[in-house]
Amino acid sequence: MNKQDTTYLDQLEAEAIHILREVAGQFEKPALLFSGGKDSITLVRLAEKAFRPGKFPFPLVHIDTGHNFPETITYRDKMIDRLGEKLIVGYVQDSIDQGKVIEQKGKNASRNALQTVTLLDTIAANKFDACIGGARRDEEKARAKERIFSVRDEFGQWDPKRQRPELWNVYNGKIHKGENVRVFPISNWTELDVWNYIRREEIELPSIYFAHQRDVITRNGQLMAAAEFLNMDEQDVIANKNVRFRTVGDMTCTAAVESDAFLIDDIIEEIKASKISERGARMDDKVSEAAMEDRKKGGYF
Repeated sequence: MNKQDTTYLDQLEAEAIHILREVAGQFEKPALLFSGGKDSITLVRLAEKAFRPGKFPFPLVHIDTGHNFPETITYRDKMIDRLGEKLIVGYVQDSIDQGKVIEQKGKNASRNALQTVTLLDTIAANKFDACIGGARRDEEKARAKERIFSVRDEFGQWDPKRQRPELWNVYNGKIHKGENVRVFPISNWTELDVWNYIRREEIELPSIYFAHQRDVITRNGQLMAAAEFLNMDEQDVIANKNVRFRTVGDMTCTAAVESDAFLIDDIIEEIKASKISERGARMDDKVSEAAMEDRKKGGYF
């Protein structure tokens, strides 16, 4: 990596650290939403740079669908042990048991959409007034409409018409009672920026990001990890392939890509050659043209 690239990453890092410190200064009960994916892992590294040697001024919050990749949960627990920070877990299964959501049926059933209710309940129960997340503008069209400080109403809903201007890195965190703010410190980063930063910082990631042999099935034209959650039947033919995952989510909606990228440098070259965004591997984004925006208006992160 040349000096110019390093300077660019330094600028992105400085902006993100500034945003994290703004959150700590402006809000009473912030939280960092942690999925076990590379973007939230990057946020944790940025939080270490922003607040160490002190403790984080917020807990980490994971919304557990119950259909996670085992490698992600193993990584999460190992990371929390290393950090010594507080982890709060909201369980989608609890929302199902309480009758607040109804589990989907059928071959393409997924719990991914159900986690919105669990997230909003977790925010309310802990009285969080700001939730930090790893969303980026390059991921998806609805993400590109977000401000870095994105205000949500008392029902957790996002209204694109209520977006606030953000000029000269001045962020307005003033909210009314019941409202909260979703904060995106790496909003201006790209997928390639994240991987270059991970390489520079030598950040450990869950193994599913790297090419590995895995049993998969082909569903709706996508390679899905063969798991009991997928409601497989006799039409689903299991094959063992070299795959990796560009994004991490519920196993029922996160597709793999065939890959021989075993090292970070290989992944970076693969991303440079790709013409499909990482969200192209998320089945839940293919429901409709405005699938992501509709979920965001309903309270999704």
